[in-house]
Parts: sequence; structure tokens; C-alpha cells
Amino acid sequence: MNTYKRHRFPPDIISYAVWLYFRFNLSHRDIEDLLAERGIVVTRESIRLWCIKFGALYARRLKRNHLGFGDTFYIDEVFVKINGKQYYLWRAVDQDGEVVDVYLQARRDGTAAKRFFKQILRSHGAELRKIVTDKLRSYAVAHRELIPETIHSTEQYENNRAEQSHEATRMRERVMRRFKSTTQAQRFLGAHAAISNLFNLGRHRVGAEHYRNLRVSAFTEWSNAVA
Repeated sequence: MNTYKRHRFPPDIISYAVWLYFRFNLSHRDIEDLLAERGIVVTRESIRLWCIKFGALYARRLKRNHLGFGDTFYIDEVFVKINGKQYYLWRAVDQDGEVVDVYLQARRDGTAAKRFFKQILRSHGAELRKIVTDKLRSYAVAHRELIPETIHSTEQYENNRAEQSHEATRMRERVMRRFKSTTQAQRFLGAHAAISNLFNLGRHRVGAEHYRNLRVSAFTEWSNAVA
């Protein structure tokens, strides 16, 4: 089945627009202007629809081919206001800073924590050696009932990795002038995480030549996902 059937623009333009949106802190209007500068006239509404349809598709393909996460998960939750109602965005990252999962829920009680833990375990299967959280008691409930053999640390400052990982999507939320619905938020955050993981190359930790090789590999994997 042709992924791009009945789309007027070529696949490389569509995938490039989607990549720009999820990779950088850009709006649909910004991308419209960037494409126009190259002589490609496309409306921001078309770009928005591409991002909805193909962002989710590319993310599924990237997740399917992902090599796996580490054995230590850092877990945190922050509040997100959508249409005047407060929700909680649960996020887990591994020791390399890759986003394991994101999940939007209306509560942050023990039931919500167990639901998020079950999703992580179901999606990513591997046995966890350690989880790091803040002192929210909901985490203790989920840990005790679901993975009691896993080390659970709540040391002060140890969970900074998870707390800081929210900043990228906080910035996007501001550009988007807040999420409009829980469906939109979950869809965007899932695609954003998958694409960010692919290009999370640790530039500050490796030499220039090694970084360039990693970037080539990332673009190769991206090309396979959008083919």
C-alpha cells in the first residue's frame, strides 16, 4: 500500500515538513514560510494535517525499530492545563535521556501510577533494575504492587533527569499556545518523543567525527521510516 497515495505533494516534501515540525521549535506557519522560500507553496493547514497523519505513522515505525532502552527509568509527572482543566503528564526517561513513554492522565493517584507503570512494562518489556522518582506516594504504591523486586530510589536531585526532560515539550506547548485537547496532546507528545529519541545524539558527550557518523545513521533510519 502506498503511504502517500492521493497526496498532491511528493513524499520527500511531506516528510521534510513533518521532520521540521517535530524536530525543531517551529509552528506550522514557520514551516510554510521555510518551504515557500524554496519555492514550495503549501498552506499551513496542509502541513498541520500532514503532521497529524504522518507524525503518528513515522513514530510507530521508529518505535518498532528502536533497539531498546536502558535498565534504569526516571519517572516524573507535571501538570498540563487543557481547556481550563488540569491534567498530569507522566513521563519516563532512561539513563541515556531517551523518552521511554509519555502518558496524559486526569489524576496522579496510585491508580494512575499503576496504569502508567503497566503501560511502560507492556510496551518495553525488559526487566528494570532501578526506577527513580520523587517522593509522591503514588509511585510507592505502583512499585510495591507491580515491580517490588526493582530498586526504587527517591533521593533528592536524583530525578532531575526526568524533571528536565519536560522542558522541551513545555517550550512546544508555548509555541502551540497550549494543547487544545487531550487527544491532540497525546498524539503530539508520542510523535515528538519518538523523533527526538532518534536525533538525541549526545553532541556534548562525543567527538565531532563520531557525532557526524551518528547523525548519518539517524538520517538513514529516518529515511527508512518515511519511505
